[in-house]
Amino acid sequence: MKAQTKEFLFVDGYNIINAWDNLRDLSKISLETARNELIDIMAEYQAYTGITVIIVYDAHLVKGSSEKKEKYKEVEVVYTKENETADQYIEKILDSLGKRKKIRVATSDWVEQQIVLGRGGTRISARELQLEIKSVKKRIERKNSTKNESNDMLMGRLDPEILKKLEKWGKNE
Repeated sequence: MKAQTKEFLFVDGYNIINAWDNLRDLSKISLETARNELIDIMAEYQAYTGITVIIVYDAHLVKGSSEKKEKYKEVEVVYTKENETADQYIEKILDSLGKRKKIRVATSDWVEQQIVLGRGGTRISARELQLEIKSVKKRIERKNSTKNESNDMLMGRLDPEILKKLEKWGKNE
């Protein structure tokens, strides 16, 4: 059996926030809340798909800022250094990994999409990513619904006396 290639999804954070209505509206109230909501969405996506997600935010206009990496809910979040855009950071990573790893980049910036393709990555637009996430959420809901149905069927087959003992035992824990 062949080893599965690790897959990465780089997300141009502000590009996605500005492209998705719900996050754009949230960012008008609080940019930090919009960033955290995107992280939550991508963390659930990463947990279900197994794809490593890296969200990159521009900090290139922040005087004196140095590159900063953090992990939130297992998602890597990168804030670029002064004078470096998210696009430039992603391009730098693509140059080092693009030919050896499977890398997708989520951005609706057409020029950036062309650069990504030229450097060995694949691109996914903000809209396509949103549709993919909705699809993943539906699969999660179906899986959970099926699991609950099978649990209900199992409980329905148990003897009422055993159910009482299990309830009593659960309360004593």
